[in-house]
Amino acid sequence: MTDMKTNESLHNIHVSGFAYELLRNDLLPNLIGKEISSILYWAGKNLARKYPLQTIDEIMDFFIQAGWGHLHLVHEKKSELEFELSSELITVRHEQNKQTCYQLEAGFIAEQIQQQKRFLTEACEKPKKKSASIILTVQWDPKDSIDNE
Repeated sequence: MTDMKTNESLHNIHVSGFAYELLRNDLLPNLIGKEISSILYWAGKNLARKYPLQTIDEIMDFFIQAGWGHLHLVHEKKSELEFELSSELITVRHEQNKQTCYQLEAGFIAEQIQQQKRFLTEACEKPKKKSASIILTVQWDPKDSIDNE
C-alpha cells in the first residue's frame, strides 16, 4: 500500500456523493459507451496491480478508503469467496432504481485475490435481492496457477 501512504493528505478530504455519482454514472458512461462494464473490470484489475494488498482485511480497508463502500466476507468455500458491498450511495442508487455496474470493484477484488491465492481468478457482481447491497462472487480454479505462466 505504498502509493496509498504517499497520498495520506488526500485521506481527510471528503467529496460529495453527487460529485462521485456525476463522474461514475454520467461522465464515464458518456466517455466509454457500451463497453463500460468490461473496461471498468479491467481498470479495476489495473488499480489492484497499482495498490497490491496482502490480506482480505486490507482489501476491505481499501474499499472504505476509496469510497466504494463497506465490504464484508459473507461466505468462503474451497475455491470461492462471496462478499457483500454496501454503502449510503448504493442505498440511494437502490432507492432511485438506478442501474449502476460494479465492475470496477469486481475487477479490483478479482485481481487482489488472484495475487493472494496465485490462481487465475474472476469476479462477478449481482445486486442482492430486496436489499441495497451488491454481492461480489470471486472464483478461482486451483488447477489454473498463475505461477505456471
